[in-house]
Amino acid sequence: MTRRVYLIVLLLCLGLVCPLITGIFMDKLASKKLCADDSCVYTISLVRAEEDYNAPDCRFINIKKGQLIYVYSKLVKEKDSGEFWAGSVYGEQYEDRMGTVGYFPSSLVSEQHVYQEANKTVPTTVRNLQKP
Repeated sequence: MTRRVYLIVLLLCLGLVCPLITGIFMDKLASKKLCADDSCVYTISLVRAEEDYNAPDCRFINIKKGQLIYVYSKLVKEKDSGEFWAGSVYGEQYEDRMGTVGYFPSSLVSEQHVYQEANKTVPTTVRNLQKP
C-alpha cells in the first residue's frame, strides 16, 4: 500500500514538473522592430496610458491609466498581429530603481514627447550586444 502511495505521488510530481522542464513556447510577436539606434537602448518617446492594460503573459507590462511609459522600440506590425511597443513603466513604486520593461499595445497610449525618430530596423531575434 505504501509503495502505491509513493508511486502515485511520484507520478503526480513528475506531471507537475514536466511542463516546467519542457517550457512554454509563445507565439512570436514580430520579426523586426524600429529603434533609434542599433542596440535599441535610446528612448524614442514618452507616452501616457489612456486606459488600463493587464499583461497576458511575461513579455508584456501592466499599465494604468495616466501612467508614463518610456518607449525604446516599436515592433513592425505583421499580418494578423497587433501593434506593440516596448518600453519601461515608471511610477511611485519605481522611484529609486529601474522600471518594469515589456510590451504594450500602442493603441492604448498617446505620445507626449518624441525624443528621436525610430528609423533603424532591427531583427527581433538577434541580440544586439556590443563586443568588448
